[in-house]
Amino acid sequence: MPRQKQAQPKHKTAIKGPGGKRPAKGLKAQITGGAAKPKKPHRWRPGTVALREIRRYQKSTELLIRKLPFQRLCREIAETLGGGHMYRWQGSALQALQEAAEDYLVDLFSDCNLCAIHAKRVTIQPKDMQLARRLRGEFKSIN
Repeated sequence: MPRQKQAQPKHKTAIKGPGGKRPAKGLKAQITGGAAKPKKPHRWRPGTVALREIRRYQKSTELLIRKLPFQRLCREIAETLGGGHMYRWQGSALQALQEAAEDYLVDLFSDCNLCAIHAKRVTIQPKDMQLARRLRGEFKSIN
């Protein structure tokens, strides 16, 4: 009786190698005698934290400049302009002055940002500040 050819399967199945499962990561370090790499601390991608801070400060209404340094600055300026005379300040006057100053600065930085975007940049520069103040009709330089 002659031998018949066996039909070959159309799809070949994967052949298992002699290795089996691969060892765990920590096990490799134990086998080689070396220490495992220390885990790096988590870092956010550039810009993520900045966007989070922008959202946080846009939601809030608290003052951004600390009260005591601003108070000392106001007293120093008043003493300089007043010819060495010490003035007394009400707390509400200092608070109103600080709110007005912060509102002015936020608007000015917003205009500076628009100037930088117009120049196809994302970073504001001193020339943006000077241009924004000039367009507003204010002094030419901050000096």
